Amino acid sequence: MPFQIRSMGIYLVVDTTVGLILMWDKKTSIFIKLSPSFQGHVCGLCGNYDGNGNNDFTTRSQSVVGNVLEFANSWKVSSNCPNANRTKDPCTANPYRKAWAQKQCSIITSEVFTKCHSQVEPNEYYQACVDDACACDTGGDCECFCTAVAAYAQACNELDICISWRTPSICPLFCDYYNPQGECEWHYKPCGAPCMKTCYNPSGNCLHELRGLEGKHNYAHLILLIKS
Repeated sequence: MPFQIRSMGIYLVVDTTVGLILMWDKKTSIFIKLSPSFQGHVCGLCGNYDGNGNNDFTTRSQSVVGNVLEFANSWKVSSNCPNANRTKDPCTANPYRKAWAQKQCSIITSEVFTKCHSQVEPNEYYQACVDDACACDTGGDCECFCTAVAAYAQACNELDICISWRTPSICPLFCDYYNPQGECEWHYKPCGAPCMKTCYNPSGNCLHELRGLEGKHNYAHLILLIKS
């Protein structure tokens, strides 16, 4: 299956000819994108991609359940794995982080993202951000918060709603650090080009275009075409 690996902004992208795309921010977030031809033909922990979020908790036996543990346990690969029997609320487990997490993550529901609120419901992203920020208690606390906010920004970007939310004090990306002395090759963009013409991709052709990926951009992105 031929596939293409390229760096786009803060993401490492693996793009395949069958319509499966993996995007990794090289930290704590990974996105899986499927072409429309996969609709209704997949199943598992990521749902069945039929456009109906109400049946995403479909078990291996094709029963729709409301309990996340019942759903997750049904998709175990090995029967030797014990069932998960409880979920932990990260903010209850780490109560000293709750106020900080709520304050930081409120950027998602703030006026910063006002343009996007009517298109991408912010509350579930806010709660996920709070949970992640509370859970990261062994270092990398800001990283968990930043990647959670970036996930909401990316959902907005995919609807052509570009939000410049990073500041020198909130999850900064110092792209200019990578510039050689006296040059201005690297720049941060909240929404980059869907496909770029580069030294390694002079035609500017990508297997699939990706909307609005943020990060540092220049004219020398690594493009590798690998066949197997």
